[in-house]
Amino acid sequence: MNLVVASPTGMCFGVRRAIEQLEGALAKYGAIYALGSPIHNPQEVKRLVSLGLEVVESITQIPEGSVAFIRAHGVSRAELEEAGRKCGVVVDGTCPYVRNVQHKAEQLEEEGYRVVIVGDSRHPEIKGILGHIGSGTVVMNGEDEVKPEARRSKIGILCQTTQREETLALVASKFIINTDEVRVYNTVCGATIERQSSIRRLAAAVDGIVIIGGKNSANTRELVEISESLGVPAMWVEQAEELNRGWLRDRRTIGVAAGGSTPDWLLKEIVRKLKKL
Repeated sequence: MNLVVASPTGMCFGVRRAIEQLEGALAKYGAIYALGSPIHNPQEVKRLVSLGLEVVESITQIPEGSVAFIRAHGVSRAELEEAGRKCGVVVDGTCPYVRNVQHKAEQLEEEGYRVVIVGDSRHPEIKGILGHIGSGTVVMNGEDEVKPEARRSKIGILCQTTQREETLALVASKFIINTDEVRVYNTVCGATIERQSSIRRLAAAVDGIVIIGGKNSANTRELVEISESLGVPAMWVEQAEELNRGWLRDRRTIGVAAGGSTPDWLLKEIVRKLKKL
């Protein structure tokens, strides 16, 4: 069995930046409260918890005067302001690309556009963006959700950073038909595009792909779906123990790729296990 590792793969700039900020703060302050899971990788979060991190779901769970950490996905403006009032220190790990989407959404709203966000309404990044603008924003996961509606003068379209550019283009094309003015910002993260392209290249050269990442990771799910859409079977694992020997058997060349939240240590650990198998 030959192994081919995708390039690039694994932890993206925004996640790496957030982890470095968090590790520095843990070394300095000892105990830190993260508002929501700092990244979508359970194994890396477990490691950070062992260093003193505590994950909470609400600012009400953070003791007065404590140190708070804002996850890479960002939070609403109200949560950010409340954290600033209640906590002694706030370490903002929001990915710069996510912050860009928040700013673009605010700008579109101020200029009179009805804001449409292409993404998953349940994802924390989308929830955070919605918390920076008014209630008239629409979230759509694909072009099938664009319903016929009254002609509108101005529509502004943004995209969750971990979506596919193709999905953004399809949604935008549907709105062009019945809107006087459509402004589209391609806010898909460059690292997301690179990793999706690497999966396509890998799929052309292997019999199957082992894709490493948290099951709650949107960008990892996209990698799995791209691989399978190209007719290449994918095995999605979070850790080495989940590797399926039966699935690996009879495959001559196996690709390895990882989502943008997957740490280097976990990627290397699974590659070592695959080499032993």
